[in-house]
Amino acid sequence: MTKVLSLGGSIVAPDSPDAAFVRDFAAMARRWLDVDPARRLIIVVGGGGPARAWQKAYREAIEVPDSDAQDWIGIMATRLNAQLVRSLFLELCPHEVVTDPTSVAVFGGRVLVASGWKPGFSTDFDAVVLAERFQADVVVNLSNIAKVYTADPKVDPGAEPIDSISWADFRAMVGDEWTPGKNVPFDPVASRRAEELGLRVVCAAGKDLPNLEAILDGRPFVGTTIGV
Repeated sequence: MTKVLSLGGSIVAPDSPDAAFVRDFAAMARRWLDVDPARRLIIVVGGGGPARAWQKAYREAIEVPDSDAQDWIGIMATRLNAQLVRSLFLELCPHEVVTDPTSVAVFGGRVLVASGWKPGFSTDFDAVVLAERFQADVVVNLSNIAKVYTADPKVDPGAEPIDSISWADFRAMVGDEWTPGKNVPFDPVASRRAEELGLRVVCAAGKDLPNLEAILDGRPFVGTTIGV
């Protein structure tokens, strides 16, 4: 049984690395894996605060920012965060951090850790590619929001939380184009591919580790299911 976690950089490194969270996350993951030797986890790690800060510096330092250059800056931040996460699973994760999700032919350990890939694609897309490759039934998208809302609740006081939503309705909300640093619950390019695959995505609060364990176990949880 393989589960894919798209671990948002905003919870691994909101501004700087959150050592307490990473420690507690690794402990929870190990407990879940220990229940059954057939269980495996793929963890795809985002860029978080460092990615946004370095991208912002680039935009402020140049008159006409290049989109690919911004993406590469974000990708490098994901690789640093992913290396931190992998370091907590060394004996369970024999592979180096995966930087190209299409190149992984064999998953030899219990944990596989991946980072950003190339311009035009977010770590959400990498998670979908790895879910397809290793036949995972769900991608759990972990960020600093507990549910998807009908609109941005910081802007629209009438925004309502959503428990479940179809891919068609979700994609109508987030659009079809990816831009570097775009802040949406699950990125548009990844959403299009997930819909094509018939893949289910659960969006939930990443720091609520008991809730994450419930998702992995198939128990009732707080979050939004996309693709029902």
